[in-house]
Amino acid sequence: MLPRKSVTWVLLFLLISPTIFNLSTSQSDPRWAAKKRRLRDKVRNMFYHAYDNYMIHAFPHDELKPLSKSFTDSLSELGNLKLEHLPQDYNGSALTLIDSLSSLVIMGNNTEFESAVVWLSENLTFDVDARVNLFECNIRVLGGLVSAHLLATDSTDRLGQGVYKNQLLTLAEDLGKRFLPAFNTPTGLPYAWINLKYGVVENETTETSTSGCGSLILEMGALSRLTGDPKYESAALRSLRKLWSMRSSLNLLGTTLDVSTGEWIEYSSGIGAGVDSFYEYLYKAHILFGKDEFWRMFHSAYIAVQKYFRHGPWYHEADMRTGKATYWQLTSLQAFWPGLQVLVGDIAAANSSHREFFYVWNKYGVLPERYLLDHQMLHPTEKYYPLRPEFAESTFYLYQATKDPWYIEVGESILNSLNLYTKVEGGFASVRDVTTMQLEDHQHSFFLSETCKYLYLLFDDSFLVEQNYVFTTEGHPLPVLSSWHDRLPQSYIQTNWTSLKTEKEARRTSAMSKQVCPSTTLNSWECAGQQIESACHIPDAHVDHRCLTDSECGVDSTNCRRRSCSMAGYCGLWLFI
Repeated sequence: MLPRKSVTWVLLFLLISPTIFNLSTSQSDPRWAAKKRRLRDKVRNMFYHAYDNYMIHAFPHDELKPLSKSFTDSLSELGNLKLEHLPQDYNGSALTLIDSLSSLVIMGNNTEFESAVVWLSENLTFDVDARVNLFECNIRVLGGLVSAHLLATDSTDRLGQGVYKNQLLTLAEDLGKRFLPAFNTPTGLPYAWINLKYGVVENETTETSTSGCGSLILEMGALSRLTGDPKYESAALRSLRKLWSMRSSLNLLGTTLDVSTGEWIEYSSGIGAGVDSFYEYLYKAHILFGKDEFWRMFHSAYIAVQKYFRHGPWYHEADMRTGKATYWQLTSLQAFWPGLQVLVGDIAAANSSHREFFYVWNKYGVLPERYLLDHQMLHPTEKYYPLRPEFAESTFYLYQATKDPWYIEVGESILNSLNLYTKVEGGFASVRDVTTMQLEDHQHSFFLSETCKYLYLLFDDSFLVEQNYVFTTEGHPLPVLSSWHDRLPQSYIQTNWTSLKTEKEARRTSAMSKQVCPSTTLNSWECAGQQIESACHIPDAHVDHRCLTDSECGVDSTNCRRRSCSMAGYCGLWLFI
């Protein structure tokens, strides 16, 4: 017989770790594999219902209006003309087709991918009098073209012999050149809007967002690496560096700013609209290009977010100057954050926030645009759900990190809700009001480029086998290539180890090894007088580690697990003993 104390610990382990046993059995169960295939096929059917209706009713215009089975050219504003009075020679930018290219590849439809590439090569032009949003055009069009070019030229021979001769890269470079006049400002921060034919128009607004000028580096950096012309990456990098220099002493940034003066307009910010992809691109740029500069920016920004925005599993907004809370609200765009935390290694915090988003999803059937945390109610005017992908994205990342079958169940819930509430004869419609499920006549291109893609990858990740990708904020995959790195990562190359000397001993380390979370070896000694920490570390509220509630406990630096308050009033990893 086991000693009584051992039996107690075994029972405690069973209580706090119920999914560990389900995890191992479910992965090897043929019924589990069959279920994932069934869900994958449902996603594929959903994608093609949306895609086919776009091609029938809206192509080559930007996006589909599924209720009226018509189209909208949502990416551009052509002078002062209303969209129903477009010039006869303007046929749109085929936005949804471009945004869908990588999804077609991931779902294995090389035939449709080839047809799309051929059509774009022969018909798409950017020499049009169209005023476009720089940020949206960058992530959707430039990102879609660059990603598709990389997929067309990899080693899988997706296209027929002689079909592809870098036409998509030629289009991408033409578009990139048309972006550059937007950066001609005293600060180097780009205008939010640019006319593709004439550049920056007279009296153009100088107001832009943090995301708008801080989320260009992946696409424009990739374009420079592919063309050998550094001017695209240089423009995006100059903008990013200027933006980072405008941070407060707390390492926080605002939401909107003036590109001419470099002054902040809105000081309150969070991790949602207007700022979200800025954080995302700092870390992903570090992965894609290997620059330590991106890591240092991200690490400082991440710690500031955890310190000033986080409240338990939620993230409120705060004033960048003081760190004081301003708005206690959840926005649907914040749902990307757990996915980013997975890449950092902060799994416990990611899971905690993700479960709260799922609670709100279940409460309404979909995720409302804005939810007031302090009142536990919907925002009175922002009750819509425009088929956003962020919650599905984080679900995919968490399943990849944990292989916990619970995330498959979450994905199935998302899939069922989309088919139940948003599917119509002409495609998938946005939800105008989550309390009534009244629909709106709009199918955004990101529904095909991201929402369907992340759900598909959740149930079938065969596309990712033996290849590392960084997904842009629009869901376009960019391969992680050593040739794009300023230098190869050094933490795994023994000949490149350097020594870090302390008063007691010298131990081998490298710049990269100090950036891995969890940090299991570096947290107990110092470098240049500073404690080395993992990115996920959040100190306890009190230096003596005393506490009254779990909210006063931080995240452990050695394993990225959330600490809890014991009955004796001390923070520790009590649930993991």
